[in-house]
Amino acid sequence: MVTGDILMNTDIIVIGASPAGIMAARNASQKGANVILIDSKKELGHPPHPANTFFKGMFDKAGEKVDQKYVIHNLKGMHIVAPGGDEIVLETPGYFLDRTKFDEHYAKKIKKAGVDIRTGVESYNVLKTGDTFSVSTSDGMIRSKIVIVSDGINSKTAGLLGLKTVRYPNDIAWAVEAEIEADGVGNADMFEYYLGSIAPGWKSTYSPGGGDYATLGVYVRRNGTDVSSFFDNWLEKFKRMKGLDDIKILKKHVGGDPIATIPKQIVSDGIMVTGGAAGQSGIGYGMRAGQICGDVAADAIAKGDVSAKVLSQYKKQWNSEFRTEYYLGHIALETLRKMDDHEIDNIMKTFKDQDLSFLHGSSFNQAIQVGLFMLKKNPASLLSYRALLRNR
Repeated sequence: MVTGDILMNTDIIVIGASPAGIMAARNASQKGANVILIDSKKELGHPPHPANTFFKGMFDKAGEKVDQKYVIHNLKGMHIVAPGGDEIVLETPGYFLDRTKFDEHYAKKIKKAGVDIRTGVESYNVLKTGDTFSVSTSDGMIRSKIVIVSDGINSKTAGLLGLKTVRYPNDIAWAVEAEIEADGVGNADMFEYYLGSIAPGWKSTYSPGGGDYATLGVYVRRNGTDVSSFFDNWLEKFKRMKGLDDIKILKKHVGGDPIATIPKQIVSDGIMVTGGAAGQSGIGYGMRAGQICGDVAADAIAKGDVSAKVLSQYKKQWNSEFRTEYYLGHIALETLRKMDDHEIDNIMKTFKDQDLSFLHGSSFNQAIQVGLFMLKKNPASLLSYRALLRNR
């Protein structure tokens, strides 16, 4: 029930304490804006978000240092495994997180930065009168000059505001991820990422969490929202591969990931959208997007101009840092989705037992380097990229 007699005023309200929302709130507050952050959870980190593994290169995007206080298990890198079993080994530091401790860590940081955190608060509606927004919540009405939307994939708030925040909404990867327990299942130090028909359009995963604990997941595109049958198949395959007869499923999580959706309309007069709600997938990437968002929002408040023209600096800077990488990722995943297992195996053979340490520079430069490498090693493998043109 909205208690309309309660009225709070602020410069910026952030709706949703995703990693992007937390960073937006922190950065805006650090630059002098008054910020209220609301989230429907009764306490940040409870219940925890299922996303629990990231790699240093991704986290470096946000310029944040990893704190071992919230790391359960350290990883040395990942195996990317083709349907036929060939694999690419990438050595890069990775981390299996305790998401509750991770969220609590950043909650303390943003409180220290001066953000007014309101947990257990539902957002109901957003109305605009002149240049001021009124956000009706379960904690009363909050008025602000800027609304930052960070309430996740299929954002309710963005929908209420009539924003089409992603370019390819049908490319959400629907997922099932399970926390599992089995003898020694978490002792490995490499993340495993499987391609092909086991999880069409993206991946199935194994993330060791130390000891007897790990997570298994499938992330599937263009096969509907219920991907439980893909998970069941992956679980049985994993048991066979690892020689495990007895796996206990502790908890299952279902949801979506906007991995290939591409941001579209993420700015309007007085409105900014960030994180999963904007198609900005990944913990580290989302955090960096939130930082940009918060910085631009605070600058707009200082100027006294929160028009879309001024706030569009957020989109311009995001495009400068990420647009090429996201579009290349979208193209790669669309190609992968349309390829059969044999074609994926053929491409993976190009990279088998190869030293990939030569890759450097921006994602665009790396893509060019990978293409030249494939052309030199196996020109026929490039023909598989015709899959992108298939109408399916």
